[in-house]
Amino acid sequence: MDFGVVLQADPPARLLVERMVRAERLGFSHGWTFDSTVLWQEPFVIYSRILDHTQRLTVGSMVTNPGTRTWEVIASTFATLNEMYGNRTVCGIGRGDSAMRVAGRKPTTLAVLGQAMHAIKELAEGREAEVGGVTMRLPWVVDGALPIWTAAYGPKALELTGRQADGFILQLADPFLTEWMVKAVRTAAADAGRDPDAVTICVAAPAYLTDGTPSGRQHALDQCRWFGGMVGNHVADLVARYGEDTGIVPTELTAYIKARQTYDYAQHGRAGNPDAEFVPDEIVERFCLIGPPSAHIERLEHLRSLGVDQFAVYAMHDAVDEVIDGYARDVLPALGG
Repeated sequence: MDFGVVLQADPPARLLVERMVRAERLGFSHGWTFDSTVLWQEPFVIYSRILDHTQRLTVGSMVTNPGTRTWEVIASTFATLNEMYGNRTVCGIGRGDSAMRVAGRKPTTLAVLGQAMHAIKELAEGREAEVGGVTMRLPWVVDGALPIWTAAYGPKALELTGRQADGFILQLADPFLTEWMVKAVRTAAADAGRDPDAVTICVAAPAYLTDGTPSGRQHALDQCRWFGGMVGNHVADLVARYGEDTGIVPTELTAYIKARQTYDYAQHGRAGNPDAEFVPDEIVERFCLIGPPSAHIERLEHLRSLGVDQFAVYAMHDAVDEVIDGYARDVLPALGG
């Protein structure tokens, strides 16, 4: 199993770069950031610095979207980084939650996302693609390679991922839901005539190492509760689209948002987000990895058995360095990282 680390692009950017350099040295294979440029700093500028200061680390967006950036700009930016540093990027992409909504716009449709994914990959790898009715090519791209990994939760997004994407980003670490969603992606890949096992599966979620005490557990739950609020935004979209208790989307994913009321994107992705108070401890424990190293290893072994290729650690709490160092010391060696 590969391991990535996901950091928010908060100032100072220098600290993020230093942490990514240390993560590579400690055995992490991937470095990721969000792409929501109102809430955080511009990630692609920082990617260039990370790549310049590392030798092997693959760097990617978790996730960009085809609404706040035009498709040819996304492709050209990734292709430029790859030309400079040797095909060490991944384009994680989705419809756009915080990036679009904080700017007063709706996330893009899945149809637009699928078209954008195709165009971005074709352009970044040196082939022709149509963007806005215009056929174009990046003539300077030579031997470009850009994997497209799609973030998805619902049935149609999972089908798109399996049919078209090189990888699947699942932003939660619940084994039941992981099994359900991985099966949906692999089935869609097979139905499209693709090799289902060729789709890389990346689970991304907060991880918090504790000392095994009740007080330590409660502190970790409170530090990671924001994640259930973030996932709840996507779940609310699914409920609006498919309804409740229809069997289309598992109730294990949707039931907890019944107590959800408002959501202020100014607190998005932040520990202590007051709009995540509705998220119960049970959901935090299911969606995140909390406990001593042995508990993390047990959950990750289960996820690996379900076909997960990478676990990307959301280090977005008050113990960023502790979780990076602790994973390198106790978790990565146990899972072949």
